[in-house]
Order: sequence, then structure tokens, then C-alpha cells
Amino acid sequence: MRVGLFLLSAQFPGQSHGEALERTVHSAVEAERAGLDSVWLAEHHFVPYGVCPDAATLAGLLLGRTRRIGVGTAVSVLSTRHPVGLGEQAALLHLTSGGRFTLGVGRGGPWIDLDVFGGGVDAFENGFPERLDLLLRWLRGSRVGADGPQFAFPEVAVVPRATEPVRRPGLSSWLGLGQRSGPVRFPRQRRDDGGLGEELTASGRPVSGPPVVVACTSPGGVRMAAERGLPMLLGMHSGDDDKLRMLELYRSAWLAAGRSEEQLRRIGRRHVAAGVAQVDDRAAAARSTLLNAMPGWFEYGLGAHRTVDGRERRMRDPRQYTELLCDLHAVGTPRQCADRLLATAERTGIRRFALLAEGSGDEETTLHNIARLGSEVLPQLG
Repeated sequence: MRVGLFLLSAQFPGQSHGEALERTVHSAVEAERAGLDSVWLAEHHFVPYGVCPDAATLAGLLLGRTRRIGVGTAVSVLSTRHPVGLGEQAALLHLTSGGRFTLGVGRGGPWIDLDVFGGGVDAFENGFPERLDLLLRWLRGSRVGADGPQFAFPEVAVVPRATEPVRRPGLSSWLGLGQRSGPVRFPRQRRDDGGLGEELTASGRPVSGPPVVVACTSPGGVRMAAERGLPMLLGMHSGDDDKLRMLELYRSAWLAAGRSEEQLRRIGRRHVAAGVAQVDDRAAAARSTLLNAMPGWFEYGLGAHRTVDGRERRMRDPRQYTELLCDLHAVGTPRQCADRLLATAERTGIRRFALLAEGSGDEETTLHNIARLGSEVLPQLG
């Protein structure tokens, strides 16, 4: 099992944008120190729900601040990004980090962002497949052109090419030798057993370049990911029953695309489930921490969303949603948190988790929570 953090750069009421971003940076560094596998960065525009507007840019900073841990986007929103620009960023981060970067993509929501960045509502409702396919061709190719309704341009060279072999850091880099300051460490290196860090082609051949995952919140998104051989990123709102339904739909679409059960088993190890984690000596105290902070953040942050075309939007009751997350995820004592993760893995087969640990809204409490995840929960996962 692989456990990482889901960092939204959440601005809780009373905090500045800088405080929220600083907590994200410190959390990522603490996650590496605690032995977690990865950090996943969200991006949002114009709302305090999350104040990072470009997850790939922040990923570059965190890759430079760390040595071992994987860094991914959860997600980079393709409806407001040019796929070639995002592909260039992903290749750059992949090659300069020794392969520690994962690109998570999604179509986002029907927000005012679409007007601001010029894609319009059609980019959200109909444009995602073309954008995803252009991005994948860029990440896998050496020359790419386009002739679609959204993007049309003559063939150009892909620079830098994500398919080039990744240069792994030497021993001196892992030891921290040659650096001017800081303790000398020998961190546990990340590795992907059996080449499982990449998606598969229809023939089952691993694809070189940065791993890509797709946020899936609808049947159409699930089918799109399966048809392209890409693993899924499942949201915090999904319980085990929801995950099982989406996995079964993915399996059907995967097999219909001509891929084998063996290939499905391999890619199944790459799915990622987002969740929440709050560790305390007593379960009631863990829940209380989240129930005291998260409803106010949800109301303050999610309530700020504006739709692109004035369509009606329905918002979950903030307290009920927080209670649901506490029920679904790793909230409680270290043993209860481990049992919750193990139960999901046993029932669904999902082995990779991205856990929101900043639900208290307080930096010191968040860093302590991450440390306990590493020292008290991870050892119980085997």
C-alpha cells in the first residue's frame, strides 16, 4: 500500500493566502520526513477553497524542496489549460525530478474560470476528450500537430521529450553530499515494481514518460480513462460501494477496448483514492477536530464558486458532508485509521491513497497529524 497526502492549499476563515500556501509547502516536506509515498496538489481559481491556481507550478517547487517523495497534481484542469503547455510542464518536471512527477488531469467544473481563460462552457461540456488526447500525444511523441475543433496547428517538435530516459540521481545526491546546509539524510528511494509507474497501451506495452491519472466522477469519465489505458483518481466523496461501481464500469470499458485481464490487474494497482485522515488518541477527538473546522471552510470556500453561465448549483450541507467524510475515511485512533485503509484496500483492491490531512486548518496540528500518519499508521499497513 502507498499512502500520500492530498493538499488543497485550503484557506480557512481568518487565514491569508500566504499562510495557506506555506502550510502546503511545510506539509510536503513533513510528508517526506514521515515516510509517506507522495503528495498530490489541487488547483482552483478565484475561491478560498484552495488558493493554488497552478498545481504543476507548485509541484516544481516541492520537487526542488524534496529528494524522495513523489509529487502529483490532483488535478491540473484541462478545461482551462492548453494541453501542449501542460505537456511541456509535465515533461520538464518528469525529466528534472528523476521521474518523481505524476500528472493528474480532470475537466474541472462549470465555473467562471472558463470565461476568464477563454475556453467557454463548451470546453467543459464537450472538449475534454480532444484536450486529453492531444496532451497524451504530446507526452508520448517526438513531433505533434493538431487538426481538431479546439486546437489546430502544424506539426512541431516536442521539446523536451518526456519519452527520453530519466536520469536517476546519483548516490551523492541521495546522501545530500555537496549541499551547503541541512542534515545529511539517506531517504528511502521511491520505486515502481515491475514498471507499474506508467499507463499501458492497448497491446499492454508500458508507455514511457510521466505517469498520468484521470479524475473520474462520472461514468463517461471512467470509460474515457479505461479506453486510453489510464488509471483513475477517485474523489473524497466516494465510499467503498461507489468505488466498486466505478471499478466495475472501468473493467467493462477496459475489456471492451481489447485489453486483457492481466493488463487490468496491473493498471488496477495504479488507481488512487482521495480521502481524509485525522489521527488522535481518541476517535471522538479526531472527529471533533474536523467538525470544528471543516464545515466553516466548506461554507466559506465552496460557497464562493460562480458558474460560468448562471446555472443553478447545489451545495452539500457543510456539516453533514464533514460527518460523511469522517464516516468514510481514516479518522480516529492510529489503529482505526489503519483498519479503515486496509478495509478499503481489501474490498476494492485500491492500494494507493491521497489523504487530506489539513482538515484542522491549523499548521502545527496538520504537521503533527502527518507525523503520526507516518510513525503510527503506516507501520500497521504492512
